[in-house]
Amino acid sequence: MRRISAFVLSTISVVVLLFGYSTSTAGPLAATTPPAAESGTTAGSTGSAGSTGSAGSTSTSGGTSSGSTVTGQVVSTRWGPVQVEITVADGRLTGVQVLQQPTGNPKDEEINAYALPILTQESVDAQSADIDMVSGATVTSEGYVSSLQSALDQAGL
Repeated sequence: MRRISAFVLSTISVVVLLFGYSTSTAGPLAATTPPAAESGTTAGSTGSAGSTGSAGSTSTSGGTSSGSTVTGQVVSTRWGPVQVEITVADGRLTGVQVLQQPTGNPKDEEINAYALPILTQESVDAQSADIDMVSGATVTSEGYVSSLQSALDQAGL
């Protein structure tokens, strides 16, 4: 009876250890854009996630884009801050740039490398923050949409 009990306990211990072992499935890291410096003025307002963010509007200078840029609020998420900057020309959303994104670990970087281009394209296509979340990146998607909505509100869109 002792042998059976010892066998069962050791088997359970091995199974718990195997399921508790964390492996890296990220593979080679995709190149991601580091968080850029914030532009605009600090407004000290609170976003939907309860974070203090940066808000303001600045004109673009140089380059091929014309119009103005508006920086959305920094939205604190469970995995890190998310902030976007939109470009508006002729009353239309022409581009979205992600200024801050969760970068705490390789998994965050992998998820964001996949999800953020999708969210950006959907935003421009929809001309609003009424877009679908990206499966597997729900937290980042929610932060993205909140920051995008604050930028759209500031731009009057």
